[in-house]
Amino acid sequence: MWEGAAVLRHRRTAPPETGALLEQSATARRERPPATFPHRPASALPRTPSARRPVKRLLALALFLAAGMLAVAHQIRPAPYGDHLTSGPPAHTARARGGVVEAYDGRTLRWRYARPGRRPLTVLPTRGQAITVWDDGLVTDTDGRSVRWHRALPAATDWLRARGGAGVLRPLGRGILAVVTPSRIAAYRTADGDLRWVLPARAGCAFRPERAVRHGHALLVAQPCARGAWTAQLVAVDDLGGIAPHRTPLGNEPPRAGRPEHPRTEKALAPPR
Repeated sequence: MWEGAAVLRHRRTAPPETGALLEQSATARRERPPATFPHRPASALPRTPSARRPVKRLLALALFLAAGMLAVAHQIRPAPYGDHLTSGPPAHTARARGGVVEAYDGRTLRWRYARPGRRPLTVLPTRGQAITVWDDGLVTDTDGRSVRWHRALPAATDWLRARGGAGVLRPLGRGILAVVTPSRIAAYRTADGDLRWVLPARAGCAFRPERAVRHGHALLVAQPCARGAWTAQLVAVDDLGGIAPHRTPLGNEPPRAGRPEHPRTEKALAPPR
């Protein structure tokens, strides 16, 4: 509209040649195509919430599948130490039968425990639990619902397979179990399998677990030696360790919250400063 008015004005004042040029310029401007902008790919455009939803769904599905695979792998993983336990209620009697530990209440079988490829040598029933020595030098504690703890006896596998487990498991009272092998006597807390003390055999000597006897609260263990007095060939232990004059044994009770396990920390032979 303004262009038309400008053309008319120029026609009145300008020469004919100028008017023709103005008409051509106006016509060219009217016929010029509209301005165009460079094409932008879809990936360059900002994503909308609807475009992000499929990605979130795929991530959630991947996490769900990964959690399911982990749960399945956890279920099919091999049991530690090859434990195969057919669980049941606690029983008062347990014994080794072939390659299996069986627990009974009267004549009723309560539970069975096996380690394929391993053989139980001796079983000690105690307070509804069964402590077992195996031919590979492993000591286990089972209550029928789970295998509560495992402990390995060092350098005892060959001796156990040749001599058996007679006299190896010796209860000391107050929830402490002594495991006697030729090289050492180790005491464990039956509640959790915690190692309480170790008494090694003298040099040139070896313990004889089958010759151990109880005398009151003490366990007397034969320790034959190639040389030495007969008094050195016998040791006496109880739940607190080797029996000796003026000993200061460690406590064997499970630690309690807020209380140190060994409240007396001063030296036995020197007064506190």
